[in-house]
Amino acid sequence: MNSSVAGLDIAKNIFHLYSIGVDNQVFKKKLKRAELLAFFANYPASLIGTEACGGAQHWARELIKLGHEVILLNARYVKSFVVGNKNDFNDAQAIFDAVTRPNKRVVAIKTVEQQDIQLVHTVQQSLVDQRTALVNQIRGLLSERGIVIHEGIHQVRKQLPLILEDADNNLTPLSRELLNERYEQLVLLDDAIKQQDRRMHRMCTDNELSKRFLEVPGVGPMTATIIASDIGDGKRCASSRDYAASLGIVPRQHSS
Repeated sequence: MNSSVAGLDIAKNIFHLYSIGVDNQVFKKKLKRAELLAFFANYPASLIGTEACGGAQHWARELIKLGHEVILLNARYVKSFVVGNKNDFNDAQAIFDAVTRPNKRVVAIKTVEQQDIQLVHTVQQSLVDQRTALVNQIRGLLSERGIVIHEGIHQVRKQLPLILEDADNNLTPLSRELLNERYEQLVLLDDAIKQQDRRMHRMCTDNELSKRFLEVPGVGPMTATIIASDIGDGKRCASSRDYAASLGIVPRQHSS
């Protein structure tokens, strides 16, 4: 471990640094976003701790490039070290105290490739959520007109065009127009989700680790890619049980 340790509280624009020098003097500094890397480029090689929050992965990679050792800490773990009222410098001090402990809760630093895979999954899940909300909206609007469609996206895809073409139901010209727009939006979402599926398949075949996961029975491209993006090189886990624990799929301990 580096002899110099620093706690860094990151934010959108203003960052707060807390450290203790060799003379046991407390060092505090407030840094603007544009100043951060320039400051640490001239800072002694240190162990820098920060919370795993928005932007932390990016800053961790950049600080490592400058020769520092960076540890991302679980925010819930850091919270117990906060002394006094919560403010940015107290948060930085809590991070400093937490990163020096031997049993700290560490979050792995992800590569850009890992984040790209997670980005695809995030975008796809967002599209799926939008489609589900749209289908529920269509079914609800039709039920108000006395037209019931069975649950399921496939049922809406199949029956809505027939309902729009039926001139004998209770739909007005305006309601037909609006529902037709909803149907066109559903088709666009279906196409967008299929595009993400194709992208996910390509990423799965291009990633050596995800291809190995495909050899496990019942594991497809979606599961293989998300595990590969999460586990990385696997060095953060001493055993398979540790990885299972990080996913929360092992029994919790409730003993005193």
